[in-house]
Amino acid sequence: MDLDFDRTSWKDCLNTREVKALRDLDHPNIVKLKQIIVENYTLYLVMECMDMTLTELIKKSKVKKSSIMDQVRGITVQLFEALAHMHQRGYFHRDLKPDNILVSDNVVKVADFGMAREVSMNGGKSYTDRVTTLWYRAPEVLVKPSLYGPAVDMWAMGAIMAELFSSMPLFRGSNNVDQVWSICSVIGSPTKDTWEEGVNRAGEVFQLVFPTEYDGVDNLPKLVPNADEDAISLIRWLCSWDDRKRPTALEALQHPFFASHYSIPKSIHEIRFSGLEDCSSSRLAWGFSKLWELVKSVAYTAASTLILRGSLNGFRHCRD
Repeated sequence: MDLDFDRTSWKDCLNTREVKALRDLDHPNIVKLKQIIVENYTLYLVMECMDMTLTELIKKSKVKKSSIMDQVRGITVQLFEALAHMHQRGYFHRDLKPDNILVSDNVVKVADFGMAREVSMNGGKSYTDRVTTLWYRAPEVLVKPSLYGPAVDMWAMGAIMAELFSSMPLFRGSNNVDQVWSICSVIGSPTKDTWEEGVNRAGEVFQLVFPTEYDGVDNLPKLVPNADEDAISLIRWLCSWDDRKRPTALEALQHPFFASHYSIPKSIHEIRFSGLEDCSSSRLAWGFSKLWELVKSVAYTAASTLILRGSLNGFRHCRD
């Protein structure tokens, strides 16, 4: 990152978007920022060393069908836990894809926060449309490009999850319009019942009419044949046309795809602590919240690591 030192201070370096996000987001499934170096008017970020990207894992792994469910479950539970942490702290990634997910020693971490943004508090802020690699770009970014939020990360997770099963990208368009057509060919064209706002905006602003030949189409099970019904159900939920109908990361963790194999804890806000009903101390509530987040993080990471152990081992990777 090139710097103008006539107008840039060390404090400004610390407040760059990626540095600020990485300093604010401390989680076992988010890559660690180890050091910040300024040399020859350039800012360098030193990250922890990881073995490979998820893209490399998908390409190199020879996954047996008998173990693929556990492998996908072990990877995605860690990613949803990272996203839950991120979204709860007011950030969303905006460029989630296999190249930006790192794997090492059976642990999965989200990386590359160069496009990460803090969520607008007023809910009406516009963002740039230059986000997310095309194949993982949510339909609201394609059709109403400046109005979106953390749900774009959940769409990307649906596409990534499907790719883990098939080793092929789920939606493969060559431009924005072609990407919309690609999505329609997999999950069917949207209607006013499934995505009224998007259908209206596509027609009014972009003169875009969704292809009727894909009405009612559902090719998802054919494209991810190794996935069971619970996995298909979760992918379909994540890849809802309407961003308001997608699950949050915490809701995704409660889905039967995970709940049938993990003891998923409830949200801290749903728990009643005996004898504390009359306590109004915000500091005490904050303390319990931090403790519960730590317990969840350790539990999810440990459980998914046990599932992945043996699945990722056996490959030798160079750290270039």
